[in-house]
Amino acid sequence: MLAIIGGSGLTTLSNLDVSHREVVRTPYGEPSGPVVFGQICGQPAMFLPRHGYGHTIPPHMVNYRANMWALHHHKATGVISVASVGGIRSDLQPGDIVLPHQIIDYTWGRKSTYFDGNGTPVTHVDFTEPYDAELCGRIRAAGEVLGIPMKSGGVYAATQGPRLETAAEINRLERDGADLVGMTGMPEAVLARELGLPYAAINVIANHAAGRGSSEHGIRFESLDEVLQGAMGRVRSVIEKLVGCQDICQR
Repeated sequence: MLAIIGGSGLTTLSNLDVSHREVVRTPYGEPSGPVVFGQICGQPAMFLPRHGYGHTIPPHMVNYRANMWALHHHKATGVISVASVGGIRSDLQPGDIVLPHQIIDYTWGRKSTYFDGNGTPVTHVDFTEPYDAELCGRIRAAGEVLGIPMKSGGVYAATQGPRLETAAEINRLERDGADLVGMTGMPEAVLARELGLPYAAINVIANHAAGRGSSEHGIRFESLDEVLQGAMGRVRSVIEKLVGCQDICQR
């Protein structure tokens, strides 16, 4: 059963035929909200809004460990993370959908491992390739079937938030090799790896990053909702095709 984590712009999954909601108690505290179970095109799926159902939990206060543990506890076979991001690379425009392939982590102070309890052996996980290639391939294939363009590959910079970045910070991220900037990609991805959960991200470009394009002199928040509404509709269609058509595989 695939699990979908929704971010800004995707606080509900309207094409999920809901059967029930379940409050999950975890050893790491409360998840962002009850896990929603149901079916998409007759296939089981689960959904969790990263920022809570009222979008009240800022990125640095999300209980990532509880969220990922709850999905793993309910036997998720993979996790699709949906998030809005800023575009740094010049060819990335608002409304574009990107499947990133790498992460640079600039966050701090977040609980980022399950292996830190008293008496827990030191445990290292390989994180060379942070996203699951097979799951990313299935997402690409679903988009191709629907004729929905998605850009494959991009380096995601995870920043602390909740404030957006300065233009100078974006310049630095670009020098570091980042193509996109968001606030929730870590530690979510590495926690999934520690749990053995295949993990892939669908990123929607909500705006040009600070100092770039239409955001050269500031982020125009009034335009974000319209951009996200249209793009997230396409993301829902991709998820519906992916979950509902089990024969879609990596191409």
